[in-house]
Amino acid sequence: MPANEADQRARLAASSVAIIGCGGLGSNVAAMLLRSGVRALTLIDFDRVEESNLNRQLFFRDQLGRPKTEALAETLLRIDPGARLTLVTECVTADNLVGFLGKADVIVEAVDGADTKAMIVGACMDSLPGVPLVTASGLAGLDSANAIVTERLADDLYLVGDLTSDVRAGLPLFASRVMVAAAHQAHAAIRRLLGFDEA
Repeated sequence: MPANEADQRARLAASSVAIIGCGGLGSNVAAMLLRSGVRALTLIDFDRVEESNLNRQLFFRDQLGRPKTEALAETLLRIDPGARLTLVTECVTADNLVGFLGKADVIVEAVDGADTKAMIVGACMDSLPGVPLVTASGLAGLDSANAIVTERLADDLYLVGDLTSDVRAGLPLFASRVMVAAAHQAHAAIRRLLGFDEA
């Protein structure tokens, strides 16, 4: 792993991360990675910005109705005009996912549906051995932010969350808890890019 900050920043700048889902987790993960020095990001999402997204996602009212990938790219380029962004404005499937990921050094799963999450994990583990995947589950409600942790489930699979609080009636999403989970995901990606194995 790089020994000093200059080497660490250089390694991050030369790395690439693919983010599947550009909502509450993905949009904030992207900004944190970019601010930390990861300048090549692949943003994957088929959805558009809605008013209900504004309470926890990195979008603004004047971006309503726009594809999330395009709106997020616009914001990220304001943070770093030199960012290298690849936009995939399509729905991921088991057939097309791997092709969208390019040569990413780390993959971040940031989607809502359990079935889609499972498909992503399965496809990445089967087709991209050696490429770390950082996924998330359990960040809804008002339980303590300290309950959100990062666990290493396998050599290249990391899970962020409290592992229990799926979004359902009585457990809404709050920006504060979503941001904690997004920070865990971003930091897990950074650690792997810099050569750390453990969460």
